[in-house]
Amino acid sequence: MGIPIRPELIKRYAQIARVVARHGGSELVRSSGLPDALGEPIEALQGDAAGEGSADLADDLESLGPTFVKLGQLLATRSDLLPAAQIESLSRLQDDVSPVPFDEIRDIVESDLGGRIGTIFGSFEEAPLASASLGQVHRATLRDGRRVAVKVQRPGIREVVARDVEVLEGFATMLDNHTEAGERYRFADVVGQFERSLLRELDYRREAVSLDELRSNLSSFSLLTVPATIPDLVTERVLTMEHIDGTKVTQLSGIRRLEVDGEALVDQLFQAYLQQMFTDGFVHADPHPGNVLLTTDGRLALIDVGMVVRIETRTRERLLRMVLGIADGNGDEVASVALDLGQPTSYFDEERFRRDVSALVSSYHDLPPESTAVGGILSEMTRISGQDGVRPPPELTLLARTLMALDQVARQLAPDFNVDELVRDHASEVMSKSMLRQLTPASLLRAALDTKELVESLPARVNAITSALADGSMRVRVDVVDAQQMIATLKLLGNRVVAGLVLAALIVGAALMARVETQTTVFGYPALALVFFVVASVIGLWMVISILRRDD
Repeated sequence: MGIPIRPELIKRYAQIARVVARHGGSELVRSSGLPDALGEPIEALQGDAAGEGSADLADDLESLGPTFVKLGQLLATRSDLLPAAQIESLSRLQDDVSPVPFDEIRDIVESDLGGRIGTIFGSFEEAPLASASLGQVHRATLRDGRRVAVKVQRPGIREVVARDVEVLEGFATMLDNHTEAGERYRFADVVGQFERSLLRELDYRREAVSLDELRSNLSSFSLLTVPATIPDLVTERVLTMEHIDGTKVTQLSGIRRLEVDGEALVDQLFQAYLQQMFTDGFVHADPHPGNVLLTTDGRLALIDVGMVVRIETRTRERLLRMVLGIADGNGDEVASVALDLGQPTSYFDEERFRRDVSALVSSYHDLPPESTAVGGILSEMTRISGQDGVRPPPELTLLARTLMALDQVARQLAPDFNVDELVRDHASEVMSKSMLRQLTPASLLRAALDTKELVESLPARVNAITSALADGSMRVRVDVVDAQQMIATLKLLGNRVVAGLVLAALIVGAALMARVETQTTVFGYPALALVFFVVASVIGLWMVISILRRDD
């Protein structure tokens, strides 16, 4: 039952199964067939599940290693998959681990950059500024005196991640094939999304490109900054960038907050992310407070852009409609957009879904502005989607994660900031920029080619239609909901068309006969022509009265 498990991975499968069972997933593990595949009864895998819920999910994921720390950060945005208590636990998950010994860091730097640290850098501090699950950052200076931050990947992390992702894929496949929850949520898709994001983070060359692109996109925002990269000192495992002096917004003192215009900073930050989401389509997806610094010159710096996502034009437009619908309190619009973006399953209940979404949006608008958070509403939207049988798109969970992180930053700098107001105020500007951005020479050329193709094919299509009409081979398919009503409507339409033709004939005939000289006249006009005019007037008046009386 399930998929073959390589012997060297059995222990890892068992560790994961124990964590799932300990946090309310005993039945899920049993149904997946994993106990049979491992040759262990569910009781053995369940371990201390008698005290189920007593252990902290974040702690258990940290004990499984860096891959699962990252997985926990992803799951913290998936309220459709986990209950609120576990989401809260994961939201506190810290990607902060013991540093790697400097000797190992030096070996990686020198191997990747092709020279000794003392030759490449003027100085290189051994104690890291920060140490995370995938890498750590050291402060250094270049030979020309410029101060830089050097991000170095942890040794052997790629092999660890590859092994863990293989285990997660196997477990997800078992769940999808053998459990109702797997059929509903498609865990393999979640793991696939996670794997793509993680592999991107493990290639620092990609992060360097993202830094440069984000820096360029946000260059018009005077209160925001992104560190510049040092291209000659960037490899797959080493990223060298400008060092920015600043303090994490979570560590600001009360005095420091009073020294800056928090509302102006938050306003620009949200504007920048609206631009990224709905105009650029290139989004820094992890702006949590630990990744946002208040610089010494009073700006906000985005310092870690390992997690970025690109959103296609069609999806951007729909996400913008959803956010505007939430801001305006239009629950039905929000539900329609969510259905357009999502994927209904066999468990889908549209009436319940629309009712739940409308209730969510309404409850959101009953709260004061300082108590609301668009990101939280979108996160709740993903929960409702899963509950009512709609698989939310990855972009929705991304948007929820990003806005929730921005809400945390806003609470630190400007607790009374009204996000709804900002969204409404800048929506038209965002849409205008998006439309102008799409008017590129390439898009205009595509439109011209489409128009040319239409014009060229139009005569042939018209000819085909008229030929089909002439030889009686034209077929029209009509899906009728109420056949009797449709027939009655067609009869009424036919009668009016015939009456209109008769009316037109009478008027034309009367006009022609009015020019014929005759001895029988009425008020100086030929009598027959006048009769035709009278009859035409009566028919026209009858048609007008009939239309006013019978049509809505």
